[in-house]
Amino acid sequence: MSKFSSVDQNLQDDLRSPLIPSAAATATADGYSKQKKVTMDQMLEKYCGDFGWWQFSHFVLTSFAWALEGIHTMIMIFADREPAWRCSTNRLCDSTAKSVCGLEPGSWEWTGGAASSTVSEFGLICGQKYKVGLVQSLFFAACMIGAGVFGHLSDSKLGRKGSLTIVCIMNAIFGCLTAISSDYWTYTLFRFLSGFSTGGTGLCAFVLATEPVGQSWRGVAGMSTFYFFSIGIAALSAIAYFFQTWRSLYIASSIPSIIFVILLLPFIHESPRWCLVRGKVDEAMKIMHKIAKSNGKHLPDDVVLALDSEVNDDVPDSQSVSREALNGSLLDVLRLPLTRFRLFLAVVINFLCSVVYYGLSLNAVNLGTNLYLNVALNAVAEMPAYLLTALVLDKLGRKPLAIGTMWFSSIFCLAGSLAKGDGTWKLLRMVCGVLGIFGMAGTYNLLFVYSMELFPTVVRNAALGCATQASQMGAILAPFVVVLGGGIPFAVFAFCGIAGGLLVIYLPETLNRPLYDTMAGMEEAETKKPSILS
Repeated sequence: MSKFSSVDQNLQDDLRSPLIPSAAATATADGYSKQKKVTMDQMLEKYCGDFGWWQFSHFVLTSFAWALEGIHTMIMIFADREPAWRCSTNRLCDSTAKSVCGLEPGSWEWTGGAASSTVSEFGLICGQKYKVGLVQSLFFAACMIGAGVFGHLSDSKLGRKGSLTIVCIMNAIFGCLTAISSDYWTYTLFRFLSGFSTGGTGLCAFVLATEPVGQSWRGVAGMSTFYFFSIGIAALSAIAYFFQTWRSLYIASSIPSIIFVILLLPFIHESPRWCLVRGKVDEAMKIMHKIAKSNGKHLPDDVVLALDSEVNDDVPDSQSVSREALNGSLLDVLRLPLTRFRLFLAVVINFLCSVVYYGLSLNAVNLGTNLYLNVALNAVAEMPAYLLTALVLDKLGRKPLAIGTMWFSSIFCLAGSLAKGDGTWKLLRMVCGVLGIFGMAGTYNLLFVYSMELFPTVVRNAALGCATQASQMGAILAPFVVVLGGGIPFAVFAFCGIAGGLLVIYLPETLNRPLYDTMAGMEEAETKKPSILS
């Protein structure tokens, strides 16, 4: 009798088991049911801190890469300069001549020796002078290519930190190889390769430095990255002062890249936003816990990161810590009408801004002092523009500020085009150029922040890389505008500034809007709230 009772009891247990979960299963289900899904911006705001000690230290360490870009870009000012010359004999040499082209060979010599610059060593004077502009244009062309390539790679498998590591190593290698160039064409090749890596340096550093920053501080942080670019240019002036020959200058300017890779990069973390969209939720959560701990905050265990498109869904048991990686490319940006239109505007506006910024830099470099002081002062002069735009960025918004700074620059460019080129008018034109670059420097900085906020994480670097490519194209064309001379360059710059400001009108305002993770999440949010497009 007891035997049949036991069997009957087992049968009842088997019948009830599919309907009544075990204690362990109940605990597991309750645990997941209590998990709260939040986006990256929500987690930073509520639990980790928008901009605490962790973000500050990470931002500073990462932004030093911008100084490297400033050094590797502007080194051409010193390496490719035309040195001073003097008569070596009194016979057949006119010391008052403006150029050595009409002088008898052997009657003059370079003051600092033939090794002082590439111009003197490779004979890039008179009929060969165009080669100076050629190597500089090829450098910026390579920057354009590198921005696109590393913009895509940093969105895909390499990540932000991986891409930044590679470009910094390449900068150091190609900088040293440039120093041992045996002839002009070898020099041009290595400068092209340096441009390829330099084009991705600032791009990767900008996104990596700003993505872990919360919404309320993101604009100010993004605007502050350009201080490091100016610091790099000022530091280059000091380096060039102590290393007078172009070969020693290239070696000395490569050392900061080596120091950055060895001493700073190990303390820089990958972007948690990139980890999230790549399905590495565990890794993203570890970084978020570090941020909270360093900032003196507490991140509860029942809070989990999720993509913006998943926040309103239930947390799946098996996908709360991992999911399939999301991939995005420039083709995805072009497929969606919303992002396609934004990309078109961002490309054209960045191109126009770059023409004015680099054009005015080349058109207003003479401050009446030596070359080293000129370059340093030009770098320092842009810093007030960065400060002012950062102070009003979150008050006025991205859109009004971009329009205002571009039109501010245009007004003084227009005035410069009307001023004559002699006497007091010449001084007035120089002042107009300085004020013009003051306004456009603020715009150039702002456009990085603005462009970053216009696209979701999964394609952000690809889109920003495309906009950066447009900027490099403007840098390539700017010297051709400058050589027109007189008031024509100012007139062209004024037109570009006015046109750029008009195009900004058609962009959405991104102030106080989150950084979206996916194309679907952004499209859904933008469709539900059409008011943000104005």
